[in-house]
Amino acid sequence: MNDTARRPRTVDGSTVLVVDDTAASRYAMGAVLSRAGHVVIPVASAGEALVELDVRLRAGSLPDVALVDVGLPDLSGFELCRRVKALPSLAGIPVVHFSARPSEPVDRCRALDAGGEAYLSVPAEPEEIRAVVRAALRGARELGDVQAQFGRLALLSETVVDVQGARCLVELATTAAEATARLTRQSAAVFVLGDNGEVHTGLSHRRAVVPDAVARGQAASIARTVLCARGGAHSTVVPGPMWPTVYFGPGDVRLVVARTRAGGLPVCLATPAAADPGGLIGQLVAQLARATALAAEPLLMYEQERHVALTLQRSFLPAQLPRLPGVDVAFRYVPASRQTEIGGDFYAALPTPAGILVGIGDVVGHSLDAATVMVEIRHALRAYSLEDPDPGRLVTRLDRMFQHYHPQSTATLCLALVDPVTGRTAVANAGHIPPLRVPLHGPARYAEASGPLLGLGLPHPAPTELDLTPGERLLMVTDGLIETRGTDLSVSMAQLSAAATAAPAAPDALCDRLLSCFGSDRDDDIALLALRLSPPVSP
Repeated sequence: MNDTARRPRTVDGSTVLVVDDTAASRYAMGAVLSRAGHVVIPVASAGEALVELDVRLRAGSLPDVALVDVGLPDLSGFELCRRVKALPSLAGIPVVHFSARPSEPVDRCRALDAGGEAYLSVPAEPEEIRAVVRAALRGARELGDVQAQFGRLALLSETVVDVQGARCLVELATTAAEATARLTRQSAAVFVLGDNGEVHTGLSHRRAVVPDAVARGQAASIARTVLCARGGAHSTVVPGPMWPTVYFGPGDVRLVVARTRAGGLPVCLATPAAADPGGLIGQLVAQLARATALAAEPLLMYEQERHVALTLQRSFLPAQLPRLPGVDVAFRYVPASRQTEIGGDFYAALPTPAGILVGIGDVVGHSLDAATVMVEIRHALRAYSLEDPDPGRLVTRLDRMFQHYHPQSTATLCLALVDPVTGRTAVANAGHIPPLRVPLHGPARYAEASGPLLGLGLPHPAPTELDLTPGERLLMVTDGLIETRGTDLSVSMAQLSAAATAAPAAPDALCDRLLSCFGSDRDDDIALLALRLSPPVSP
């Protein structure tokens, strides 16, 4: 049924289409209905009825009920009913068949089978005619209400799915505002109260002016004061003068507030306080508020976990590297966006009696667990390198540590032990992107160093031996810098090599150039470490 073409049905003042080929009968039927307050549209044939319905459909003024004579000259009343009911835009019009001939049970069955709502034998008492029309209107109205509520429930289901897909509290507030606007067909604002009292605000797009900071603060303050202290949801109306008019214009504002439990994260859905007969819309908005509050709880827990993990990473990843004689070292670490779980990227640069040990790695997975395992690897690497800095033996010992303490975890790791005097370098690689050699002149190329991941218990090959020249840079990165969904990693590695070749010579400038080329809008943490043998001093 085309809702835009139907107006609300009422018993009195409803429009009735009377289809009868007998003029006297049309007049008599019309007179009975007119005296009852109905607007009568008389037509003499099925063809005229279809034309009239088409015209009124285009004008958005369909009749509320149709009385159809069974014995029409062009089409039977049954066939006319079938054609009307077959069109979605007309199917909601209730049809009452009538006939002046003595009716048989088969006639009533045919009328019902054709889709009609009732069958009337005429002549009939005026009150019976009016009662049959009232019953048809009442049934159509109730059916329309059920269909409308079904549509609202389907829309609620869709909006709840959207809300549950939010990835952070800010996105949750915005998504819930859009969902509320779809349910109420009005502008909406949503306020989610954070764990520390901060308010995350979301606005629907149905607005000409965006509230400024003062208006947002006023609205958030009101929302904060009405958020319920117990579980459940309830509604309240805020007088118009108290609410900033930039949100919804003048008029009262309805707030629906909810939280899953006492102490749970509260949310507030705000809309203009429009009429809501039966409270049907209000019930749906309350359900949406509860769904938003349910979705907020794990998001808050995730943000808390992410904060802990980031704090942990930043506490154990060195803010600055020690001064290392004979080499220049630079590093960069960029955590993934707020919508992405924290990873286990790490880097290290350690002085040892045998040279400078540099390394970079990534614990497989994204969680607080990955961050804590990363910390263990760094501590173990620092401790083991004091006793024996050989990269091959370090990789083997770290692999055994993984198997013993974290049998369900794996990690990638690349280590390089550099002699800053001779440039002799030993590289051990455990499943990581191999280091990239970037000479002062000529193209960059990857070192031929590979091996299985940490944690698999597989034998690791002997370290790869390199001879770095003064001024040459050794670049290590995690895959978060270059890995792109849908792009083969070898393609991305080739792009990295080309960009590094054209980058400035200084390790800091090299890292910055690569971040500017590859580091935007990444779904994973990024770590880079660049080492350069100090170039020869000019006499």
